[in-house]
Amino acid sequence: MAAEHRATGLVLAAGGSARLGRPKQLLPYGDATLLDHILRTARECAFDQLLCVLGGAASEVRDAVELGGVQVIVNDQFGLGCSSSIAAALGAIDARSEVLVLMLGDQPGVRAATVAKLLAARGGAPLAACAYEDGRGHPLAFGRQLFGELAKLHGDKGVWKLLDRFADELVEVPIAGPIPRDVDTWQDYEALSAST
Repeated sequence: MAAEHRATGLVLAAGGSARLGRPKQLLPYGDATLLDHILRTARECAFDQLLCVLGGAASEVRDAVELGGVQVIVNDQFGLGCSSSIAAALGAIDARSEVLVLMLGDQPGVRAATVAKLLAARGGAPLAACAYEDGRGHPLAFGRQLFGELAKLHGDKGVWKLLDRFADELVEVPIAGPIPRDVDTWQDYEALSAST
């Protein structure tokens, strides 16, 4: 990436997996774990910096997942929602990064090509989101001018409220297909496994 468009990728993988009953980051997926798969995709994205926030089961995840090339942040407040993980990571973002791309640690259907399209279409807009055929979804991109706003968010829906607040400046990037499935329950995991 050009120096003036340096990008940081942030994989949110701190959830406590309360609905699942075991760490979803460590669920078998392909030839490794769910989080391994997502981090492999993130490494393909040509980010200048790659961060991953852990929380629930952080020590088990560190032991089981390949974290080479990834700067790990541990969020002890993960029970407060994904906004707390974003806030925990903001201080670790390289001062030269102009954009932060949020990726979910339980959404393996996202492709590196989707991230590339998101970043290319964003231009200099403060924020950009993927516009799938059935709605808006991750990954999301935020320009540095909104990092202060990201720090103020609360709960699991904070980023969506921010997108609504800055709707006039939001770039929606058309992505073919439905929103990639994420994993919150065993039914989600079974459906995901059956579709691969």
